[in-house]
Amino acid sequence: MSGDLVTFDAWSRLVGDSPTARTEWAAVVAAWSEPHRRYHDLSHLAAVLGTVDALAPAADDADAVRLAAWYHDVVYDPRTADNEARSAGRARAGLRGLVDDDRVAEVERLVLLTVDHDPAPDDANGAVLCDADLAVLAAPPDAYAGYASAVRAEYAHLSDAEFTAGRIRVLERLLALPALYRLPEDDGRWTAPARANLTAELSLLRARAASASADRPPAAGPAAPGS
Repeated sequence: MSGDLVTFDAWSRLVGDSPTARTEWAAVVAAWSEPHRRYHDLSHLAAVLGTVDALAPAADDADAVRLAAWYHDVVYDPRTADNEARSAGRARAGLRGLVDDDRVAEVERLVLLTVDHDPAPDDANGAVLCDADLAVLAAPPDAYAGYASAVRAEYAHLSDAEFTAGRIRVLERLLALPALYRLPEDDGRWTAPARANLTAELSLLRARAASASADRPPAAGPAAPGS
């Protein structure tokens, strides 16, 4: 995805050009550039922003969705379980004075939706953001494998057993959603390949868990993210 989606020009179209806007953009880009990120990095941000642009006509407030995309993983520490809440708080603090209070509240709400990717049926903004964030699940198998490997690299601090147990929980939760994609067009083109990718990875991980040594059972650990 083109890097021009994460330039200051793209950012300023949403919040204007001011010293505060420039400082906040630099801070947001720096956060997305942290060295521990292997999947949740600037490339992922650009991909989500590009997909949001493509889906924008379905949103009620496309610019709020774009801002939510900028912030949805701005805080990302694989060792903690509250990244979405912290990212929402970061959005609230960072956007104060740059956009009106109603839009700040909507951005915060949208970021929190990425905890479970389960927007209400009438939530057009939520559908656009969640569909864009989960679009990677419908990638061709080779690209999906690259995504899964990058997520594993972000959780290098976990043993294979710990990661496998957590990742299984995430995949099972995604497959149990009422729908992976909420916009009808996305449902029609993405659901089948996404479910195939998720099911294949889940089968592999379950087989790996089943073959684990009896004296090294999977320990409870932070769940790896599903997007």
